[in-house]
Amino acid sequence: MKLDTASFDMAIVGAGLVGATLALALGRQGHRVALLDGGDLQGTWQASDIDARVSAITPVSQQFLTTLGVWPGIVRRRLSPYGHMSVWDGEGTGHIDFSAAEVGCEVLGHIIENGVIRDALLDALGECDHVTLMSSARVTSLSGVEQQRRCLTLEDGRTLEASLVVGADGANSRIRALAELGHREYATGQRAVVATVWHAHDHKATARQRFMSTGPLAFLPLSIDGHQKTSSIVWSADTDFADELMAMTDEAFMRALERDFEHRLGRVERVSLRHDFPLIQRHAKRYVDDSVALVGDAAHNIHPLAGQGVNLGLMDVAVLAEELGRAGRRGAPLGDVRILSRYARRRRGDNTVMLMAMDAFRIGFGVGWPLVRVLRNQGLTTTGRWPWARRLLIEQAMGQRQNLPQGMRASPL
Repeated sequence: MKLDTASFDMAIVGAGLVGATLALALGRQGHRVALLDGGDLQGTWQASDIDARVSAITPVSQQFLTTLGVWPGIVRRRLSPYGHMSVWDGEGTGHIDFSAAEVGCEVLGHIIENGVIRDALLDALGECDHVTLMSSARVTSLSGVEQQRRCLTLEDGRTLEASLVVGADGANSRIRALAELGHREYATGQRAVVATVWHAHDHKATARQRFMSTGPLAFLPLSIDGHQKTSSIVWSADTDFADELMAMTDEAFMRALERDFEHRLGRVERVSLRHDFPLIQRHAKRYVDDSVALVGDAAHNIHPLAGQGVNLGLMDVAVLAEELGRAGRRGAPLGDVRILSRYARRRRGDNTVMLMAMDAFRIGFGVGWPLVRVLRNQGLTTTGRWPWARRLLIEQAMGQRQNLPQGMRASPL
């Protein structure tokens, strides 16, 4: 027997960091929002555990989370500020180091476990009366537009309709496929191996990344119980090498980490369970259609070497919420493709530039030709000597853009 169809202003499919943030932002505007996820919408973070998946949250994203009232909940749990960044070419002498102090700031950003952010978001959502959480909700069909509303059918037979359906359901987005928005993708030939490691030397709140011909290796600083000898590592390795890394014993893996990170943090003393996932870049051909929009990885899936994936998704959220807020104030239909297209125009260019830049870095540092190696080493070191270039790099690392949405503009607390 078919259940009655529930009605909402917006239905957001996918309750990851980006989807949950969008639900909170729209709920705070007074819209009736359904947040659907195929899993359980209960916080699972425990202080005794360290989530191997982390995000480098920029001050701009921090401000948005502060605006939404989520940041204090993150602070109460756990976060790791970093004020310095060091990047070098493992195949030569090129390097660049910079700090937040150069632009008069305290931090470049914070390394935060994804579980911490999601836990704080779910707490905030639980206090937002306008948001309905729907767990174990797997979408099987998306109807055409009728009276500027869409209908979703779930695997268990439930149905709901909304003026706007948002796909925040990740790189393999079901909503993107059902709405026939299309996408382009290509495999980078790399897999990301992630883990938490404990090392002998203090990381001094510095994010470090070494580029190698087999892929970049990043050590992201964690502050656990006040100690600074723990890091989250992201090793983006060519597929065959990644397979070798995953097959190693813990002891062999730790010695490989020490060697390929040039012993910068001393002996690696312990490593958590390793995880790996393929690095495939994707970009939706269209972000929007009548009463449908995509955000985050559903719209664009980026290489993790600059740690910008979640920040780009949060920028999507802030811009979409801003455009929908404007539409709501003047009584315009929320699913009108003309309104949604303004969101798409504001975000596609920035996302495209970032996708291209990350790919250029990946390819450029993966080439072993002597001339290319000399040019990139000279370019990296020389760039670090130009004050204007250093400032530009620092501002990009901190998430600064032109025409930021209002919720991201104020100075971080």
